[in-house]
Amino acid sequence: MSTIEQFNKHVMPTYGRYDVVMESGEKRVATDENGKKFIDFGSGIGTNSLGFCDEKWVEAVCNQVKTIQHTSNYYYTKIQADFASKLCEMTGYSKMFFGNSGAEANECAIKLARKYSFDKYGKGRHTIITLVNSFHGRTLATLSATGQEVFHNYFFPFVEGFTNVVANDIDDLMAKLDDTVCAVMVEFVQGEGGVIPLEKAFVEKIFEECPKRDILVIADEVQTGAGRTGKFLASEHFGVKPDITTMAKGIAGGLPIGICLANEKCCDVLSPSTHGSTFGGNPICCAGGLAVLNQLSETGFMEDVAKKGDYLREKLLEIDEVEGVDGLGMMIGIRLKTKKAGELCKACLEEGLLALTAKDKLRLLPPLNISYEEIDAGIEILNQLMK
Repeated sequence: MSTIEQFNKHVMPTYGRYDVVMESGEKRVATDENGKKFIDFGSGIGTNSLGFCDEKWVEAVCNQVKTIQHTSNYYYTKIQADFASKLCEMTGYSKMFFGNSGAEANECAIKLARKYSFDKYGKGRHTIITLVNSFHGRTLATLSATGQEVFHNYFFPFVEGFTNVVANDIDDLMAKLDDTVCAVMVEFVQGEGGVIPLEKAFVEKIFEECPKRDILVIADEVQTGAGRTGKFLASEHFGVKPDITTMAKGIAGGLPIGICLANEKCCDVLSPSTHGSTFGGNPICCAGGLAVLNQLSETGFMEDVAKKGDYLREKLLEIDEVEGVDGLGMMIGIRLKTKKAGELCKACLEEGLLALTAKDKLRLLPPLNISYEEIDAGIEILNQLMK
């Protein structure tokens, strides 16, 4: 029985998988069980931020595995404290909650916002505004928050208390900012929704109106955070500071982690017994996360990410089939003139390039430390396939 047959026999079919069995990875190249190599322009959907098996990351993780792999959150570990201190230092937030995924981080943000409002104003002020075309996760609450009707099926009843505003529509925002609202939740670049950045005027209006009404602003930076856009947080591009920011994906370099960061205004809202996670803040994941933070905070690292993002855009725009390129930094959505993104993504795989899709766009999320030579090699594959 092949690996694929064995897998399909025992695992629920929740993904449309390609017929490829990945076996190993080094730097920015993955190798399948047949020895075929793939340049990685997807980084595990923005998760392998330092590529495959980065030396410093591997050393940190392996050292932690040999020290202590898990302990109850009734106790403390130094690696948790070190990671939390470093992340708060880099982001300017007061405190955080540890989870295991982006959906969990967003669940925490939703609970935090609603409890903040309940504590101050009582019942009835619980509505959270999210944006049309947003994506916040696959739990019942985060699916309910997601502003895409395609996801609102099968699992009825969905969680109440969410309403959607059209992204960049200030009039729609103002019409729905009523006295039932406790928070506005946004992605600065809508990732699964098509790699679409918000407009600066819309973001500024949110941050102008919400403080007046004591409405919290939640930034879902699960995909945009940890340097993906050329800044550590995408909010930095807009010159704003949300009350709550969620992170996951690339922040631990491929290990499962979710983070909900909160400012001084709301960082003590979740008290003992109001929230928790058995595996949240796992020492191994924190060790991987600290290794990522240490590299991302090195002098010049973020600048290099921004430059490589600009370089990749320039090269893509030289290809005739490319109609345009959206996104920020190394978060790229390619608009195509004639080809289908799904078909092109599959063709990339056959030619040794790992890519992604987002709606009708080809999506690229390369490792942040990818080399210019690897970018050129990937661009050449795309160029040949698009001809």
